[in-house]
Amino acid sequence: MRSGRKSIHAITTWVRRQPPKVKAFLAVVSGMAALVLLRFIVHDHDNLFVTAEAVHSLGISVLIYKLIKEKTCAGLSLKSQELTVIFLSVRLYCSFVMEYDIHTLLDLATLVTTLWVIYMIRFKLKSSYMEDKDNFAIYYVMIPCAVLALFIHPSTSHHLLNRIAWAFCVYLEAVSVLPQLRVMQNTKIVEPFTAHYVFALGVARFLSCAHWVLQVLDSRGHLLVALGYGLWPSMVLISEIVQTFILADFCYYYVKSVFGGQFVFRLPFGVV
Repeated sequence: MRSGRKSIHAITTWVRRQPPKVKAFLAVVSGMAALVLLRFIVHDHDNLFVTAEAVHSLGISVLIYKLIKEKTCAGLSLKSQELTVIFLSVRLYCSFVMEYDIHTLLDLATLVTTLWVIYMIRFKLKSSYMEDKDNFAIYYVMIPCAVLALFIHPSTSHHLLNRIAWAFCVYLEAVSVLPQLRVMQNTKIVEPFTAHYVFALGVARFLSCAHWVLQVLDSRGHLLVALGYGLWPSMVLISEIVQTFILADFCYYYVKSVFGGQFVFRLPFGVV
């Protein structure tokens, strides 16, 4: 075990010393290697999306445990939770008017639990809420997402407003975690339960991204045609990739700290 930790420490130390371009290249190579591995290990790639939903639910369970047992919301971003409620509400509306399936029920369950988390932060545990650290202006992400949705949206036969709304929730989901990362950057020290929650989001994002990429490969690009024409199919994949890379740096420091035996760790400047 010690030799394994020493090897991991040596690798992470070497990676940390590399310039940003090398780190980005290593991240891309690692992601592609993971996709290849998943393609051969997981036969039904639809299971990746289900697994992503399960990991996301596990992360929310950790968050609920933190709020109930520790009775504190320190280190959590209310704004990230509010952005989550916004894109889930829009996605649920689109699901009901366009098409709905089992994922609609999963989104509804996630929305209910997220609303409960917001209630706890705003009222029950307000004294422990770090409002001064949660200083990310959400209009910085909402306005660009809305503008982008006006110009790039699905080309299906549904009503134009519904197609714009669907695009908006896809784009907003990709950046909804930014306020949470800003809070952790401002507080410097990340406590365990918040770290577990954000790491679960990162894993869920990666699995969801892998699901879409592998589905496109399996269909030899026909899935992109099914999503519509123009820039929209590409933007769906780009949004999934953006979600993954936003959390990739945090997940790297999380894994590094866990293997180093440090469950409370400092988030270096520049992660956000």
